[in-house]
Amino acid sequence: MNAIEVCDISKSYGKVKALDRVSFTVGKGEVFGLIGPDGAGKTSMYRILCTLLLPESGTATVDGFDVVKQMAEIRKRVRYMPGKFSLYQDLTVEENLRFFATLFGTTVEDGYDSVRAIYSQIERFKDRKAGALSGGMKQKLALSCALIHQPSILFLDEPTTGVDPVSRKEFWEMLATLKEQGITIMASTPYLDEVRCCERVAFLDQGRVRGIGTPDDILTDFADIFNPPGLTHDKHSEVKDENVIEVEHLVKAFGSFHAVDDISFTVKKGEIFGFLGANGAGKTTAMHMLTGLNQPTSGTGRVVGYDIRTEYEQIKKHIGYMSQKFSLYEDLTVAENIRLFAGIYGMDDKVIARKTDELLERLQFADHKNTLVASLPLGWKQKLAFSVSIFHEPGIVFLDEPTGGVDPATRRQFWELIYDAASRGITVFVTTHYMDEAEYCDRISIMVDGKIKAMGTPEELKRVFNQPDMNHVFTHLARQATRSSD
Repeated sequence: MNAIEVCDISKSYGKVKALDRVSFTVGKGEVFGLIGPDGAGKTSMYRILCTLLLPESGTATVDGFDVVKQMAEIRKRVRYMPGKFSLYQDLTVEENLRFFATLFGTTVEDGYDSVRAIYSQIERFKDRKAGALSGGMKQKLALSCALIHQPSILFLDEPTTGVDPVSRKEFWEMLATLKEQGITIMASTPYLDEVRCCERVAFLDQGRVRGIGTPDDILTDFADIFNPPGLTHDKHSEVKDENVIEVEHLVKAFGSFHAVDDISFTVKKGEIFGFLGANGAGKTTAMHMLTGLNQPTSGTGRVVGYDIRTEYEQIKKHIGYMSQKFSLYEDLTVAENIRLFAGIYGMDDKVIARKTDELLERLQFADHKNTLVASLPLGWKQKLAFSVSIFHEPGIVFLDEPTGGVDPATRRQFWELIYDAASRGITVFVTTHYMDEAEYCDRISIMVDGKIKAMGTPEELKRVFNQPDMNHVFTHLARQATRSSD
């Protein structure tokens, strides 16, 4: 008997067809991938299988139980782990585990053997709040909470988004151990190396299954989507001999813990500078100091000519910033978002009006000027958020994991925008956990335990560390880390 059987499931939200007669099966003990771009219908499918959402038509069974008629039986047997880790940030590690054990009518003591291999790695931090954990540690805690009641099926909806490559590898090694225990795993991921860890995958696009097969078969058959042509970039052509960032011996300490521990570097005008590091390496803390959100404990730094200690308000006015959350107001229209952010940066109304029309024309958004941002596809939101962040022509734009969880084709389009900005002399300071994106940067620094362990062009780093690609360079350095929290 199959662990999961889906037959002609459909689900709509108003005029939007989220799922359109979707069918597939998952064998007991199988690691099955449900992949596809954002908006493909993956999360709706998960919620139906976990009995959190009712289908409009079709049938589905989980562990032999009907998702509509036998919800209670299914809920006893499955665990759903979304990308946000499903943890309570204000509870400690131990309190989270006890809460989820109680929720499923068991105790930590009764279920400890089923989570021992994973939970023992973070148990020494049992009194630390979940919100203070690094991404990799949150993963381990969330997985422990998911397994404490010994489920037979584990649903994972992009659980590794925003997590560094080393922690992601460790996570999938843990999943391989769970498979050996007979647990069925259904997972979604935008990372191709993780897709290849599945035994079979279903490719979902615009609510329909376009293909089911081995990872190699699906990635080959739909290479235009999952493996678009690489970008060409005339690196350094627009880089000027002028520093936009100058940092010397920068330190940020929280008590005796040095999140950033004596780093020095420069970034030039028009350069695409990759700022990499594993979760907990200190790169977010460093970025907060550079963007004026936090002041250093010691050391000096200047961003676009302003001192990060004393002129941080000026820094905020002269930079652009975009986070993984896209920084847009979803209940405002496209034009209203542009006007709001341009106004914050003190731009003249006439200039705003002229540049808005130019931007909408360039993005081919002219027909969507009065469209609510909430209704835009993810890729459109991403392009708009980046364009808004540089609308005031800042000297530098900081991009904090802007493409997290985004499919390869959309990420490629986003990097075309980055190249265009750099060609206009805007410096791009970017963090990313996608190592193929690291290859697109002019130069890269890699932080480990609060220090910069390596810096150079991608080619230089691959040569120095004798590695075939940036993924191997990053893994080589990140595995040298001795601390586990930022």
